[in-house]
Amino acid sequence: MSALTSNEDVRGVELDADVAARLKRDASGLVAAVVQEHGTGDVLMLAWMDDHALAHTLATRKATYWSRSRGEYWVKGETSGHTQYVHDVRLDCDGDTILLTVDQTGGACHTGDHTCFDADRLLQPERPVDD
Repeated sequence: MSALTSNEDVRGVELDADVAARLKRDASGLVAAVVQEHGTGDVLMLAWMDDHALAHTLATRKATYWSRSRGEYWVKGETSGHTQYVHDVRLDCDGDTILLTVDQTGGACHTGDHTCFDADRLLQPERPVDD
């Protein structure tokens, strides 16, 4: 994850008004962005976008997000080299989640793992639940 050199790099691009009208943002103006690997279908990570991050992503095909903890935009891989080239951007039926399909170079997770769901993080019942 890397910060943009200037928030102006993102703010200089405007989101299409029709697209903006379809988004349902949270109280902070953000929409969840689920990131999926193009070739494998692996779910890589969850990030957050506002109108400017989405507009920058659509304009450049470089996955651009809003960091809630740092309060700044970042282009995935700008410093680490672990880039995301965006193939598709889709909006879910409710308008409150964005799905990005990307080519991932290097690990998607800040830990270096391929996905943020790789390590020993599986939560499951001890035995199968009957339907």
